[in-house]
Amino acid sequence: MSLSAGAPRVVAFGELLLRLSPPGEQRLFESPELHTFFGGAEANVAVALSHLGLTADYVTRLPEGPLGDAALAALQREGVGTASIRRGGIRIGLYFVEPGADLRSMRVVYDRAGSALAQIDPSEIDWAPLLAGAAWFHSTGITPALGDGPAAALARAMACARAGQVPVSFDLNYREALWRGRDPRGLIEPLVRQADVLIGNREAVRALLGVDATGDALGPLLAERYGSRVVAITQREILGAREQGWSATLYDAATRALARSRRHVMRVVDRVGGGDSFAAGLIAALLGAQTPAAALDFAVAAGALKLAVPGDFGRATVEDIQRLVHACT
Repeated sequence: MSLSAGAPRVVAFGELLLRLSPPGEQRLFESPELHTFFGGAEANVAVALSHLGLTADYVTRLPEGPLGDAALAALQREGVGTASIRRGGIRIGLYFVEPGADLRSMRVVYDRAGSALAQIDPSEIDWAPLLAGAAWFHSTGITPALGDGPAAALARAMACARAGQVPVSFDLNYREALWRGRDPRGLIEPLVRQADVLIGNREAVRALLGVDATGDALGPLLAERYGSRVVAITQREILGAREQGWSATLYDAATRALARSRRHVMRVVDRVGGGDSFAAGLIAALLGAQTPAAALDFAVAAGALKLAVPGDFGRATVEDIQRLVHACT
């Protein structure tokens, strides 16, 4: 797959966060030291796409001041386009991650209420010029959970993309802490119906859409119910404190074919961002006109490689991913 010449442009929309984590396997709030990373599901996809050779433009809202400036610079260092980022609001969202060790699971604590993006006025973004000439639009189920402004802005973006015949991918990306006490289906279902490519795991599908199915029936069921052209279902197996199995299936509604990926068993350095690198790999492969089966293997390998590097951002190149794909053949 080659994307260097005349690389297609992907637009991603979501919240950029500042992540703080204790070093090594120390406990959160018991360590005197915290390491900082910038990240967030949609930003992670944009960064991964940039390293795969695509043109990736990111749309968000960041506060004025040193933290907003640092976030903007972090994206620019990764080659992500930032010209469409709005400035305003008073704070950047934070989240704290304790990696987990032995029998401890990863712990995540959010501090993002009242963030710059959460308080966005949808009229701040004129989507038509931002999406003009784009080859793809991507977002996730995290954005509508942040409040009425982000939800309305995302709905407008997806409608504009569809009107302009720009393919839309939507990763369900369920975050329980953001939906607590609310039923997400009223917000999520209309967005899913606008997506050409739907990505999720079984837990996210069950929690956000109330849909469940046994075996390989979930992808076809979602495609039929919501009109998705492609449905990718990821599976992450927790095999130990630092070991995970990583695989997925992909249903192509046009051919009614279901592809199953190879299963990768990875030694985990950082659990955050694997699904985002999967989404980026899938977008890049589909834009590169790979077959559904080849696109799935490429995406799963991209997600697996992210687990082996620290921080939110995945920086694997096409060559890195293809090397892993070919090593498993």
